[in-house]
Amino acid sequence: MRLLLDTHILLWWVGNDPSLTALARGLIGDPEDTIFVNAVSLWEIWLKHSLGKLRLPSNFEERLARESFESLPLVAAHTREVALWPWHHRDPFDRMLIAQARASHMKFLTTDQVAAAYGDMALLSR
Repeated sequence: MRLLLDTHILLWWVGNDPSLTALARGLIGDPEDTIFVNAVSLWEIWLKHSLGKLRLPSNFEERLARESFESLPLVAAHTREVALWPWHHRDPFDRMLIAQARASHMKFLTTDQVAAAYGDMALLSR
């Protein structure tokens, strides 16, 4: 399975946070699955960290580098799709991640119930 991680799922995984469910841990840890992290998530993480809204462990980059996640770049075609959708979700970062998961035929691993409004691509980890 091809999975795109929502930003909070990425943070929970890298930080070994107990909020991450056994289902999510199993999917991310399954060697048969290909796990993608989007540049949008990293942008959101660093932006919130620089604004003082998110504390990161001092070795966050080191922990992230140890993972064998695939990088999913932001491409122009995905940005157009976001503008055409109904406004179920107001968070611009989440809207872009959902668009990329849909366009790339991936499951979006999230706990965000609002993401499910965009179709069957949202895989809720709770």
